[in-house]
Amino acid sequence: MTENNDIKIGKKSAIISYFYLIGVLIAYFTNLEEKSSFAYFHIRQSLGLWLSFMALGYPIGYFDNWQITFSFWVAFGILFIYGFSSALSGKMIPIPLFGKIYQKVFTKIQ
Repeated sequence: MTENNDIKIGKKSAIISYFYLIGVLIAYFTNLEEKSSFAYFHIRQSLGLWLSFMALGYPIGYFDNWQITFSFWVAFGILFIYGFSSALSGKMIPIPLFGKIYQKVFTKIQ
């Protein structure tokens, strides 16, 4: 499979994967038939992003300071937009700071 064909096949699953955890599950199961490495890359990125959001968001919610909470939401929003836009543009660019870690941790997803 050529690289352009792989991106074309997996682009829909890659985009769907960024819609919360249900999107990750839908993208994973729709990609089982076609096995696009592009889609698996973005599935790993979005799964790591959403799990990090849930793991960090719960303790940050206990801070009684809007600046900390707002900073967390802005940081997550920037990372989300970065990952989503790279899926839309058909590029396999890891999310800054954590993207390479997500790829290593979720290597079983392929």
